This record gives sequence, C-alpha cells and structure tokens, in this order.
Amino acid sequence: MTLTTTRADVGIDAAEDAARTFLEALGIPCDTPGTEQSPRRMAQAYAAMLTPRPFAMTTFPNDEGYDELVVVRSIPVQSMCEHHLLPFVGVAHVGYLPAGRILGLSKFARVVEMFARRPQVQERLTRQVADWIDAELAPRGVGVVIEAEHLCMTMRGVRAGGTVTTTSALSGALRDSPATRAEFLAAVRP
Repeated sequence: MTLTTTRADVGIDAAEDAARTFLEALGIPCDTPGTEQSPRRMAQAYAAMLTPRPFAMTTFPNDEGYDELVVVRSIPVQSMCEHHLLPFVGVAHVGYLPAGRILGLSKFARVVEMFARRPQVQERLTRQVADWIDAELAPRGVGVVIEAEHLCMTMRGVRAGGTVTTTSALSGALRDSPATRAEFLAAVRP
C-alpha cells in the first residue's frame, strides 16, 4: 500500500505564490523584512506537515509463538484538520495480539505518521492505522487509541484550550473479548 507523497511531487514555488496571495488577501503585507520570506516558509512548512517519510514495512516471523499483547504507547501524532487546515497534535497508543508475524517496533510510529501527514479527521486516522495493521499482519486483534488537541478547536471557534479528543478503534480479540479489551485499555492509560 503506497500512500506517500514525495517532496518532488510538491510544487513549492506554486505553493509560495498561493501563500503570498492568501496572506495579502488577509491584509498581511509580504514586503517587510520580517515577512518577505513568509510565503516560502509557509509553503515549506505545510509541505513538511503534509508529507510523510517513506518507509519499508519490516515484519518478522513469530518464531517464538509470542501470543500476548504488544503495546507501543505515546507515539507522537501530528496531523492537519481537513476542515480548517490547522494542526492537531497528540499521541497514539497502538497494540496488537500477534499471530504468525510480528512488526518491527519502529514501524508503529511510521504507520501513524503515514496516515497522519495529510488533511485528516481523527476518527478516520484512528481507523486507518488499525485497519492497516490488521491487513498487513493478520493479528488476532488490534487496538488503537489516539488522544489529540485540535488547534481548530483551541485557537478559533469555541477557543477551548487544552481540550483533548480521544478516539479508539478495536478489532478481533481486542474488540470481542471483554478481558482482552480491558487489558489493552489499561495498558494505554498513563
């Protein structure tokens, strides 16, 4: 599954021109010493926020037959609200019950980034991470919990600073077994 955009695909010059037009339309001059490079910086910043790093998934045979819960906590999440194009940031907690293959631990963060670095809604992001792990590993169960603060909620509109939204996606034994679900949810709590 290829979901990445490379930096070569990004038209920084066109984005800079559009950023200049956008800023000037809002009454922000782009000809002062402090703002003359702002349209370029803005284009580069958005390109960085919307472009995941490519990676190759690394899985290993589960030769030891490990069958207990694996949880990676506090994976940084940095994404962009698709409605306002403002960032949302937080953490993801990802767990699974291995079957025939196990995932290289660094790949959990890569998978979160792969789906987060695009215009997104948190609910979809949570489900995409869970579905991807489920499809790629075929584990006995997957759980994903994401906790994030949305700047579209804290800096505009209701301006409710510090508000955190929590979403979850569970499948297999992590959804169907009350005891396994409880174990996962306890493992992701601080």
